[in-house]
Amino acid sequence: MPLLREFVAGRGLDAGISVTEGCGHATDLARAAVAAGCTRVVSVGGDGTMNEVAQALVGTPVTLALVPCGSGNGLARHLGIPLAAPAALALAAEAGARIATIDTGTANRRPFFNAMGLGFDAEVSRRFSQNPRRGLPAYAGTVLRLFARRRSEPCLISAGAEREAIEVLLIAVANSDQYGNGAIIAPGARVDDGRLDLVAIRPVGLLGAAELGARLFLGNLDRSRLVRHWRGARFRIERPAPGLIHTDGECHEEGATIEVVVLPGSLRVAAPAV
Repeated sequence: MPLLREFVAGRGLDAGISVTEGCGHATDLARAAVAAGCTRVVSVGGDGTMNEVAQALVGTPVTLALVPCGSGNGLARHLGIPLAAPAALALAAEAGARIATIDTGTANRRPFFNAMGLGFDAEVSRRFSQNPRRGLPAYAGTVLRLFARRRSEPCLISAGAEREAIEVLLIAVANSDQYGNGAIIAPGARVDDGRLDLVAIRPVGLLGAAELGARLFLGNLDRSRLVRHWRGARFRIERPAPGLIHTDGECHEEGATIEVVVLPGSLRVAAPAV
C-alpha cells in the first residue's frame, strides 16, 4: 500500500486507492469506478482479483490495467505485462499505453479471462486457495498431495457439430495459453482470436503425469496422446453430476452441464507495445 500511495503522489495522478474487504468486493469497487467516469481501473493482486475487477469492465470503454501480485499471473504473463510492481505501475499509468482488446470466456455465465476448469483442475484450485503459502512450490505441493487421491469421470464434450465421450482427469478451457509460471496448458491459444481452447486430459499414472508435467513447461502438451485439444467459440461439457469448477482459480459449485461461450473483443487491457 505505501508503494501505491507513493507512486500516485509522485506522479501527481488523479487516482484513488481502494482496498478489497472480501469476496466480490473488487467487482463492486470496479463498478463504482465505471459509474464515476474512470477511464482506467487498476487491479493489484492475483488472478482472482483480476477476474473480479475485469468482470465489471466487460463491454465498457474502461481499460483494465494489471499489477500482478499473485502466484500464477497467467493473463499478465501471456500479455507480457511486467511482473515487477514498479514497472507494472508505470505501464498502468502510461496514458499512451497500447490497448489490447481481448476476449472473455463464460462458464454458465461466470466470466473468466485466463482459464476455467473442472475435475482435478478445480480440486487443485480449491485446495490451493486454502493454503497460506503461495508461489509455484506451494502449488506443485498441492498437486502432488492430491494426485494420490485423483479420480476420473466420464464426460461428453460438444464442440460445434462434434461430440465426443471421453474419460477425463481434468478439463481446462483456456483464453490465454497458460496457467501461469510458464505452464502452457493450451499451446497456440490467443486472447484475441474470438476462440477458446478446450484441453481434456485422460486418466494418467505416475509416468504419464511426469510426461505431461514436462510437456506443460516445454509448451508441447498438445502433442501427447493423453490430451485432446479443441478450439472453438462454444463448448458444452456434460458430466455425471454437479460439482466444482473454477474460473481464474476461484471455485464455484455448478451443475452437471457446463456451457462455455466466448465473448469476442469484450475487454480492454493496457499492455506493453508489441
